[in-house]
Amino acid sequence: MLDESLLDAPEELARVDRRGLLRGAAEAGARVRTAARHATEAGLADLRPDGRPRAVMMAGPGTAANGVADLLAGLAGAAAPVTRLQPTGVAPAAGALRWVLPGWAGPVDLLLITTIDGTEPGLALLAEQAYRRGCTVVAVAPERSPLSEAVGGAHGLLVPMALAPYQEYDESAAAGPGALWALLTPLLVLLDKVGLVQAAPETLQLVADRLDRTAERCGPAIATYSNPAKTLAAELADSIPLIWSEGACAAPAGRRFAATLAELAGRPALAADLPEALPAHGVLLAGAFAAGAAPEDFFRDRVEEPQALHARVILLRDRPAGGLTAAPAARELALSHDTAISELEPEEGGELEQLAELLAVTDFATAYLALASTRRP
Repeated sequence: MLDESLLDAPEELARVDRRGLLRGAAEAGARVRTAARHATEAGLADLRPDGRPRAVMMAGPGTAANGVADLLAGLAGAAAPVTRLQPTGVAPAAGALRWVLPGWAGPVDLLLITTIDGTEPGLALLAEQAYRRGCTVVAVAPERSPLSEAVGGAHGLLVPMALAPYQEYDESAAAGPGALWALLTPLLVLLDKVGLVQAAPETLQLVADRLDRTAERCGPAIATYSNPAKTLAAELADSIPLIWSEGACAAPAGRRFAATLAELAGRPALAADLPEALPAHGVLLAGAFAAGAAPEDFFRDRVEEPQALHARVILLRDRPAGGLTAAPAARELALSHDTAISELEPEEGGELEQLAELLAVTDFATAYLALASTRRP
């Protein structure tokens, strides 16, 4: 159940936010500025590459690293393939994970390593393997971590991970929403230099400003009726979110939203891109999770008997409303099955700015849903 009264109680939200989820979302703009400065100090801004890499490989554990790889793949598009190296191992612990370079990797390829931990022996071994193959290695990891020594030994470049302002390293804070931008920003600077994405310093400043403005709109002091993140969190109560995305940046943002809902809020969600989402999720809208499949029982005990879960469509878009779009068909399908639909479309701006707004709103919504959800013993 969702305690909606908690959404409009900022002091209580702060008390229960032991993982710093709201703080991490609010500090995303500051993380971008700090990470961009770290990238400059590490020498990324002064690079003069000979050309584009043939392929970009990415390795790192956890939702944050996976989200970075997905976002960079969407931003790079057809400029160069971005491949995430999937870890193997017997457990998700840092010491158990291993990564292996594909057989085709060589001197014309780029390996990017992202981690909020930096103690993974598997990543150190991967950096050594890349050095033997002649791959260029760039890593974003905590400063003075074991990985930093391994990257230095492989003649790679390490960018220290940007921490939250005025804070020492805190694993729980690093695992929150701010970690994504701390890992992503230096790689945007790098890929801008090699010509795969457009992320000039002034663009990153606009991204940080958009994150700050979104944090002002979605902060805990803003009432639910005028707060898009709190509104979305309330709408997701007692529902199974079907996250439909349209646009190159909205697609990875939607997949990351589904991943963080599961990891941080304990809520299952399905993500798919339009128009393929319509046939893929159409049966869900007409089956047991449809709004009319289990009508609300007036005599249900609101405390002892949970409400039946129904599907709800969340439509994320980064395309202009006047362009070619499958959004009308999506709305028609949802409404034809009496399924509620929520829509998020960022304000006008550059591609990275729109992406930043979608990520910020969904990060805040995930935090509110996680904090305001109550669990029965």
